[in-house]
Amino acid sequence: MPGPQKLPDLVESIYDAGLDPSLWNNVVAGVRDFVGGQACGLFSKDSISKSGVTHYYCGADPHFIQLYADTHAKFDPLTVLPPHGKVVSVPDLVEFEEYRKGRFYQEWMQPQGCSDAANVVLEMSNASCPVMMTVLSDRRMVDPGMKHRLSLLVPHASRALLINRTMTAELTLATALADVLDNLTAGIFLLDAFCRVVHANSAGHALLAADDVVRTIAGQLVTSSTEANQKFRETFSGRNATLLAARGHAMPLLSSTGERYVAHMLPLSSVLRNGSERVVDAAGALLLRKVSLDGQSWGELIGRTFDLTPTELRVLLSIVDIGGVPETATALGIAESTVKTHLHRVFAKTGVNRQADLVKLAAGFANPLVN
Repeated sequence: MPGPQKLPDLVESIYDAGLDPSLWNNVVAGVRDFVGGQACGLFSKDSISKSGVTHYYCGADPHFIQLYADTHAKFDPLTVLPPHGKVVSVPDLVEFEEYRKGRFYQEWMQPQGCSDAANVVLEMSNASCPVMMTVLSDRRMVDPGMKHRLSLLVPHASRALLINRTMTAELTLATALADVLDNLTAGIFLLDAFCRVVHANSAGHALLAADDVVRTIAGQLVTSSTEANQKFRETFSGRNATLLAARGHAMPLLSSTGERYVAHMLPLSSVLRNGSERVVDAAGALLLRKVSLDGQSWGELIGRTFDLTPTELRVLLSIVDIGGVPETATALGIAESTVKTHLHRVFAKTGVNRQADLVKLAAGFANPLVN
C-alpha cells in the first residue's frame, strides 16, 4: 500500500480535477490506493428517494455499479447520512451483524469480496442530493488508519467539488446570457478601453458583416460617424467618470443607404486590469439598433405620451424613418411649409429642438426584442 508520502501528489491531482472534472477518474484510483481499499467511488445520493448515481469509480465491476443505481442504493446503510466531512464505516451507521444479514451485504458487498466501507459526505450545495465518496475495503474491516488517510483528503476533495460546481454554474449562466443576447435584434458590442471588440452577439456580427453603419479596423469598432467615433473613444478610454456620465447617452448614425440607427453606450462596473494597467476586459457595451417605428402600437404610444395629433405623429415618424423636411413633404404629399409647422409643434411637445434628437427620442420607444 502506498504510504503518506504520496499525499502531496494526490492533493495536487484532486485540485486538477476541480478544474477538469474528467480527471476525477484518476483521482478515485489514487484515493483507493492511498486509503488502502479495494474500490473507490464518487457518487451522489438522493436523501429522499435514497437512489444513488455513481459518477466516477475504480476497482468495481460496472455490473455492480448499475445494480447499485437500479436496486441496492435504497438498502445502503447510508440511509441516514453522516455529518458533512466526517468519515464513517458501516459499524458506525448500523448494527454490523444485522447488516450482514441484509440484502445490501448479501447481494452487493459480499459478491464483490467486500465487507466494510469508509464513507464521507464531501459536498452539500444541493442538500437533498449530496455528493459522497466511499472506499470499499476487502474482507477486512475499515480500521482507524484508513479513516485517517481518507480524512486527510476530505477538505481538498470538498473544495475541488465546489470549484466544479461554481465553474459549471458560471458557464451555465454565461451560456444562457449569450443565448439571450443572440436573440436580440439589436447589435450588442462589448468594447475595451481602445474600442476593440471583446464580444458581439449575432446581430452585432451581422452588422459587422454588412460593413456599412459599423465595421472593425484592426479590431477597433468604427462607425459611419466621425463624431460618434470620437465620442466612443472618449467614453471607453477607461475614465470611469466619463463612462458613467455617458449612461443612457445615444448617438444617431446613418447608413450609406439612408437607414437610421441609434447607438447607446452603457458602462460595465467590472473592469479587469493586469499588472501593466492595460485593460483586458470589456470597459463598456455599445447597443446599436435600427430605428424603425412601423408598428402601429409604438406610434400610438408616442402619440399618447406627447399628445400628438395624427398629422404631427405622421410627421415625426416620417422624419425618423425617411429623413428631412423635403423628403417628408414628398412622402406625405403635403407642402414643406406644412411639414415645418407640424415639426415645430412636435418640437414644442416633445421638448427637443433638432431632428437628430427626435431620432434618439423615438429610439427609446423602439423594442430591441423584435424586428
